[in-house]
Amino acid sequence: MNNSFINRATKLIIDIMFFGGILCTAAVPFLTRFIGAFYGYDTRVSIIFAVMLFISGAASVYILFNMRRMLKTLVENDPFVMKNADCLRRIAIACAVIVAVYAVKCVLLFSWATVVIAIAFSVGALFCLVLKDLFKQAVAYKEENDWTV
Repeated sequence: MNNSFINRATKLIIDIMFFGGILCTAAVPFLTRFIGAFYGYDTRVSIIFAVMLFISGAASVYILFNMRRMLKTLVENDPFVMKNADCLRRIAIACAVIVAVYAVKCVLLFSWATVVIAIAFSVGALFCLVLKDLFKQAVAYKEENDWTV
């Protein structure tokens, strides 16, 4: 992969989101307590928000971590490896965790935004599973082609 502006910008954006996500996820317990007091939420609602945001934040950071690993193989000009298929499977699982968290949140504290987020991550999980199978097939073709003289 050539080192074009788009590739460098993508790597920079993913890195910023990854390290920013770590900071935001670590700050969730402190910020939800402050924001809950500011808006007058009772303790139960603040705890629900804190748990939901912490779990979904950790899953999002895990997604970004796997995206960084995949981008590294792309930069090394070897994108069709089983490691990328494994990363896509792990991203799909992390998306499913986020869907489960927001489904529980829909039961406890319904909002339409929660439904939209759950649907978006459901589509993301399914998309990653399809891409995983596509990468597995590409790896099989690549390995078969490598053995051909």
